Amino acid sequence: MAQSGMLAYRHAFHAGNHADVLKHLVLVQVLRYMNLKDKGWRYVDTHAGAGGYSLEGDYAAKRGEYEQGIARLWGRDDLPEPLADLVRLVRDFNDGAALKQYPGSPALAQVLMRPQDQLRLIEMHPTDHKILASYLGDLQGVEVQLGDGYAALKSTLPPPTRRGVALIDPPYEIKTDYPRVLAALREALERFPECVVVIWLPQLQLIESAQLPQRLKAAADAGAKKGWLMARLTVAEADARGFGMLGSSVFVANPPHTLHDTLQPVLPWLAQELAQFPGARSALERSAKA
Repeated sequence: MAQSGMLAYRHAFHAGNHADVLKHLVLVQVLRYMNLKDKGWRYVDTHAGAGGYSLEGDYAAKRGEYEQGIARLWGRDDLPEPLADLVRLVRDFNDGAALKQYPGSPALAQVLMRPQDQLRLIEMHPTDHKILASYLGDLQGVEVQLGDGYAALKSTLPPPTRRGVALIDPPYEIKTDYPRVLAALREALERFPECVVVIWLPQLQLIESAQLPQRLKAAADAGAKKGWLMARLTVAEADARGFGMLGSSVFVANPPHTLHDTLQPVLPWLAQELAQFPGARSALERSAKA
């Protein structure tokens, strides 16, 4: 039952929403930082998805979540530079035209990779894997795998260059994702203590959702050479039954030393612009080592 629940998930329903904006804001800044050195890096995406999503298709149109996310930033000329950078990449993905498509994490990583860099993209959903493989699978330095992204960390880390970024971004539709994310962070840091591990977390009214950030912090305190950072946006209220995603967080083990100061002025601005209720807010934490 758990397996079929996992395979039912399609990110296209949520493409370009407030959580994607936060996740991709952080990811782009991490990869820009990696590009400051000539030495190549490897990017591992454990839940890679299809690579890109139509915002006019049935999935996205059904919920229109992007309208509360990337669409609110699309026509603005007053964006803070890190957000302007992300919007430019999304505009390029649309060939500079109207907002009709949204790039997934693999597409953004592929744009930012250089000839010396590598992408290892893992996806379990057969249809999304097929789309991703046809889109990026033939490119130099890119490998697209069908399978369990958590398990793939063993074969992809550490890279020969000892420079790497792992994105762990499951749907959390099944509760086993919470312990598996924690185990994956520990595994990544045990194999490769310098790895920049980026983890996306939903903000839900669930005990597992509430407990995971503290557990990730403890794991990073024990295993990461350069500590951790966590950025959070709270933009919505739960419905009458207590359901719904209130916001999300991005946890980064071994964050670039520039990341905190880059995000600090941007997150409060973003929380207000993506607010769906008057109490919208942001938070930014880091460990002593970060």
